[in-house]
Amino acid sequence: MLKVLVFLLLVAIVGSLFSGLVFLYRDRGAGERTVRVLTWRIGLSIALFILLLIGFRFGFIPGYSQ
Repeated sequence: MLKVLVFLLLVAIVGSLFSGLVFLYRDRGAGERTVRVLTWRIGLSIALFILLLIGFRFGFIPGYSQ
């Protein structure tokens, strides 16, 4: 379940990044849509980071042992 959620978040982050590029090209840098989409990308990235930290903390993601 965690792998699927991480994969979906990664796809959403890449999709947001691509749509930001499209909006930047179409609006010639003057629109507000680019900022909004890239803000979503930052929020999704933070959510992914927190999800990975929680997964590691509760043992869903095994740590490395030497």
